[in-house]
Amino acid sequence: MGVAGTLEYFSDLLSNLKRRRKKKQMQTVALKVRMDCEGCERKVKSVLSGVKGVKSVGVDMKQQKVTVTGNVEPKKVLKAAQSTKKKVEMWPYVPYTLVAHPYVSQAYDKKAPPNHVRAIPVTATISETTMDDNYTNMFSDENPNACSIM
Repeated sequence: MGVAGTLEYFSDLLSNLKRRRKKKQMQTVALKVRMDCEGCERKVKSVLSGVKGVKSVGVDMKQQKVTVTGNVEPKKVLKAAQSTKKKVEMWPYVPYTLVAHPYVSQAYDKKAPPNHVRAIPVTATISETTMDDNYTNMFSDENPNACSIM
């Protein structure tokens, strides 16, 4: 293996490394963006269309929702949307069928779209109970000082 063979080996090795780089997978990023008018909608859509890797941008003015699809990272999309000086956050709602307890105080939101609730962690419902122990003991038959209304 001479000098030419060595150079050819290294060039093949480098070209294989370039091909092996992982491409970003297609993702859909949903954002809640405060938009008042069609001008706001155009501004947000043009800024997000300029992000590298974006394939499509969908805007729903009624729900204040922007959906970005493409080979993008959610953090970059969020940062680009924040550059418009609008109030921006990741889409906080999920269908209520995906939540174990959709009507606990943390999940229920009057501003949510129909059939949606806020996404909450599963541990949020552990400490919340519908009955307090004091109330159950107050009317218990085992309690000698219980209320005797009957």
